[in-house]
Amino acid sequence: MRDFPISKCFSFLWDASVSVPSIMVEMVQPLVLASQSPRRKELLEVLGIPFSIVVPVTDESPWPGESPEDYVVRVARDKARNVGSRVNRSVVLSADTVVTLEDEILGKPRDRSDAIRMLTRLSGRDHQVFTAVCIINQLNNEMREGLEKTTVSFRKLTGREIEDYIDRESVMDKAGAYAIQGFASAFIPRISGSYSNVMGLPLALVYDFLTA
Repeated sequence: MRDFPISKCFSFLWDASVSVPSIMVEMVQPLVLASQSPRRKELLEVLGIPFSIVVPVTDESPWPGESPEDYVVRVARDKARNVGSRVNRSVVLSADTVVTLEDEILGKPRDRSDAIRMLTRLSGRDHQVFTAVCIINQLNNEMREGLEKTTVSFRKLTGREIEDYIDRESVMDKAGAYAIQGFASAFIPRISGSYSNVMGLPLALVYDFLTA
């Protein structure tokens, strides 16, 4: 994990009316998730922190020559800043995730044939998943960023398995044309790193940032 500290750790307020784990006696209020991803929403709910959602409006096109790591950090920052310009006195949390193979970003497939191409490339190989997290605390005018990396190992897949998987699950809205929390887990004998990172939000990193 690469950490990009921009300022000191946050000091957050806690709403005593909200039932949260006792260790989290100081928590973010109000917290805004800058994402339309249902998976990030579900993951953040695990922490038991009340939050609202504001969908960011940003250009997520990679820049020429931009590395996957720099790309996700930039996009996560742009998402947080965009939502931060539309809310007041909030703590804004954003994230961006990419699946990469040999430094190529595998985004969401354009169509079925593109999904088949991606899964064929991932078959029998290790690839990396990067998620960048950005938190802007408007109460203290502070920002913090971090980057998480997970290596995912795919077993060798047959063409029939790839086609059956695409028929079984909707993959068109998923980077790399798979979701580790679904049937694709049967294709993944091991990972090195954070599981929640592959889903789109590295909870350990987010927890550390919010409770620092």
